Amino acid sequence: MTAFFLADGHRLLTLDSLKSSLDTFHQLRDEQPQLVSGIFFLIYVAVTALSLPGAAVMTLAGGALFGLLWGVVLISFASSIGATLAFLVSRYLLHDWVQSRFGGRLAPINRGIERDGAFYLFTLRLVPVFPFFLINLLMGLTPIRTSTFYWVSQVGMLAGTVVYVNAGTHLGQLERLADILSLDLLISFAILGLFPLLARKTVGLVQRRRIYANWSKPESFDRNLIVIGAGAGGLVSAYIAAAVRARVTLIETGRMGGDCLNYGCVPSKALIRSARLAEDMRSAERLGLESAEPKFSFKRVMQRVHDVIAAVEPHDSSERYTKLGVEVVKGYARLIDPWTVEVALNEGGTRRLTARTIILATGARASVPNLPGIEQSGYVTSDTLWQRFAELEEAPERLVVLGGGPVGCELAQAFARLGSKVTQVQRGVRVLPREDVDVSALAADALARSGVELLTGCTALRCEADEDTRYLVVSDNGFERQIPFDQLICAVGRSARLSGYGLEELGIDTHKTILTNGFLQTTFPNIYAVGDVAGPYQFTHVAAHQAWYAAVNGLFGSLKRFTVDYRVIPRTTFIDPEVACVGMTEREATEKGVLYEVSCFQLDELDRALTESATAGFVKVLTPPSRDRILGVTIVGEHAGDLLAEFVLAMKQGLGLNKILGTIHAYPTWAEANKYAAGEWKKAHAPQWLLGWLERYHAWRRGGGR
Repeated sequence: MTAFFLADGHRLLTLDSLKSSLDTFHQLRDEQPQLVSGIFFLIYVAVTALSLPGAAVMTLAGGALFGLLWGVVLISFASSIGATLAFLVSRYLLHDWVQSRFGGRLAPINRGIERDGAFYLFTLRLVPVFPFFLINLLMGLTPIRTSTFYWVSQVGMLAGTVVYVNAGTHLGQLERLADILSLDLLISFAILGLFPLLARKTVGLVQRRRIYANWSKPESFDRNLIVIGAGAGGLVSAYIAAAVRARVTLIETGRMGGDCLNYGCVPSKALIRSARLAEDMRSAERLGLESAEPKFSFKRVMQRVHDVIAAVEPHDSSERYTKLGVEVVKGYARLIDPWTVEVALNEGGTRRLTARTIILATGARASVPNLPGIEQSGYVTSDTLWQRFAELEEAPERLVVLGGGPVGCELAQAFARLGSKVTQVQRGVRVLPREDVDVSALAADALARSGVELLTGCTALRCEADEDTRYLVVSDNGFERQIPFDQLICAVGRSARLSGYGLEELGIDTHKTILTNGFLQTTFPNIYAVGDVAGPYQFTHVAAHQAWYAAVNGLFGSLKRFTVDYRVIPRTTFIDPEVACVGMTEREATEKGVLYEVSCFQLDELDRALTESATAGFVKVLTPPSRDRILGVTIVGEHAGDLLAEFVLAMKQGLGLNKILGTIHAYPTWAEANKYAAGEWKKAHAPQWLLGWLERYHAWRRGGGR
């Protein structure tokens, strides 16, 4: 490009230069038509590939030299090949750098290009007002396929090429390039550019009609929204609908509050608190007190768990939601058609309800591995243990926990601290396999210190029993081993509740979960899915997050729709010490090829941790090289889940570590760990050259300088 300008090439590719040289070009063409055509073709490719000014003039030259037909053929292929070369230059020089630096912000654009890139590019190519060289370079930064870019460019630029080549055949009548594109012609191109989008819209309408072809839509509806399932996703959906004065019905066959209140988050955290206190009593010496073995009634501990559930229940109760304006129906719901739900009422009988929009929030159930003999073993899951164990006078003497994920680790540690001899069996090589290796190592150490016998790399084979004892048989390093147990907890994951709701009869797509688009719509655009049944994250807070999008899209989608935002999803495992994460871990960054730096602050340097003799853990922050933007955070330690909130807010609002470092944190608090982690980043990026000059300045000042 530099050589082009130094050689005054930009002055040659002007309208005046072309008109003055036209007779010479005609003579050369007449003498050697094939050679001139080939040279012209190559020069056009080079000009386009290097994004040089003058492509418009060369297009006119093509019309003047070769006429409309041959000029269009030459220029159409030359411009598409040159544009593709420019696209490839941009992709191989800049794509990786741009994606690594701005990947988070570009993620929605990347998804849109992957899904509809051909439509967008075609529209841009049809409207000459968009600089084609800029389109070439910017498209190279996106994930659009090279072949797609080429053929869309070949077809999309054809109309503009014809207009310019045709103008070139009347070159003598042109005084300036602007004369080619009149206002009427630009408007025509703009209308032409809308065709792909209109076609896409038309295809969408045809597909929608095809989806609903076998169903008769009611002329009117009883209500605006029906929500099936009263867990976190269903409750928030119903709450939002009632808040905007929509008529909404919430259907639940079981207990209000769903799995989180009745079987998951609330009871497990209540149990963990009791177990934590028992451990604190045993380790009181570290706080200067006399350690003591805690004395307690296991039955009373389990009763407290149910008391806590009862204390939270009013927040999710039928009475509360009825007062908010939600019609609560107790029964089992089944879809009859895309707008009609039949409810088998708990008190008997059935009701049929219709709504313009339906939200499925049916949740998930604990998975049970297909092991021979497991049904005869008397196993429990995180869903059933609360009722089963409430009947026990003592904690299970020998307890086997199958699974090394968050639920398995939480329950294993809690019951070990309450006196059970716990053996935890994990098929993988480490617990909490989603986290980084150093996090898994700390978790394994914490479990061992709590008395858990941890068996990793073990595969459960079957359950057996003799006259007195039940066993879990595992494969450990190629050898079979019997593990005796009094109770077996299966904590190997959760499966979406998909059957029994009429999904199969309607033909709603499912694969482990209900398949949804970015707006949380299912196969039928008026039916949405949220929470565990939709995935991809099985967290209560994600279900509530999705519920906002589903409710708003379902009620106001004809005016404005919102794509669900999964950019910043926090998670916490409530073992002791807690493990909290948001964004990417080191493992995920490496797998995705994202360049990163690590800033880590160890909690044994935090004053508050020292005062509480709780120094295990760290705050680890991932950032792009030499930048303070936060890619991900992992915190291991006391109150890690609470400490994470500051980083969640920072990532959501685009704040970097410099902002956290510049924020006053009260002393002495756990939150100071976040500031010190930011300080570690700042220390690593201190400008050494400037510090050297400052050292000289201070030395000069000490020597009496003014």
